[in-house]
Amino acid sequence: MTEKTIYLTEADVAALVDLNEAIDALHAALVLEARSETLNIPKSLGLFGAGGSLHSLGSAFPGRGLGGFKTWANTGTAGVAMMVVFDLASARVVAILEAGVLGQLRTAAISGAATRALAVSMASEMALIGTGRQAMMQLAAVAAVRPLQRVRVFSPTPEKRRAFVDQAREAFPFAVEESGSACAAVDGADIVTLVTRAREPFLAGEMLAPGAHLNAVGAILPKNAEFSQDVFDAAELICVDSIAGVQENSSEFRGWLDADPQRADGIVPLSEVLASGSSRRGGVTLFKAMGMGISDLAVAQLAIERAHQRGIGMPMPDHKRSSVRWRVLETAQDATGGAQHV
Repeated sequence: MTEKTIYLTEADVAALVDLNEAIDALHAALVLEARSETLNIPKSLGLFGAGGSLHSLGSAFPGRGLGGFKTWANTGTAGVAMMVVFDLASARVVAILEAGVLGQLRTAAISGAATRALAVSMASEMALIGTGRQAMMQLAAVAAVRPLQRVRVFSPTPEKRRAFVDQAREAFPFAVEESGSACAAVDGADIVTLVTRAREPFLAGEMLAPGAHLNAVGAILPKNAEFSQDVFDAAELICVDSIAGVQENSSEFRGWLDADPQRADGIVPLSEVLASGSSRRGGVTLFKAMGMGISDLAVAQLAIERAHQRGIGMPMPDHKRSSVRWRVLETAQDATGGAQHV
């Protein structure tokens, strides 16, 4: 890319890429990953205060000539994310993106890609556990790939749950119902999506219907957990976005792997499933997403290409190096605070 560096706002990204397009972009990028044509840089995570966290993760598509990093801070109640994309041939900054919408797109889109590959083709009953910032997009991602007829929703705060259900009824043509418990919501569901900040597991393997597909996308911090260990026993296929990601930061997977490290051999990356084009098996399928740079870059690339095509984005100043300045100590006072001259 030789165009001028651009800055894309959240509104720009939202206007340039929709969720359905993001699902397809992620699918294509994950196939590249399966062919060893991408570079995925694992997440760095630092925790601070009561629920605060700092994150950074990156990736590169050498064949497409792009690489980049997304970094963000989350206080537990607020978060801001930014992404910088580089031209791999020149090291020039191609774009800087406000990455909140981008993160929502890629988090939902990978659930959509996994659901499209792993859920039964005519799945029409869904359970959604969690009604926070990511929940509506998770529902939209499943609705984009399966013919939903009914969704049952649960979260522990009745007022928030009711408000979410009212909003979802306005947004989607299928029935959206409020459930009084996670167990009631999950009962008989073809697809179950967990998108919560739970600290203790609340979903047991026995709660899943035969042949159900589970998207577990909420617990991405080491202290959080959404499902109990017997879900692994119930699952015929255990699929993840990043094996390194679940080994490092998923308390659910770490507990399971600590009991028997050889279990790691049975974990299948979503990239391999998509690249193989294999048909779905008959049993329960589990997909765990931790977030990875490949997903961010797939959406960012699409947004950047369209921004240049449509003349969207704020031009950034050309990068120019400057010389570093310094001062030499002339007196002892400068170094120690004393009055004696050197």
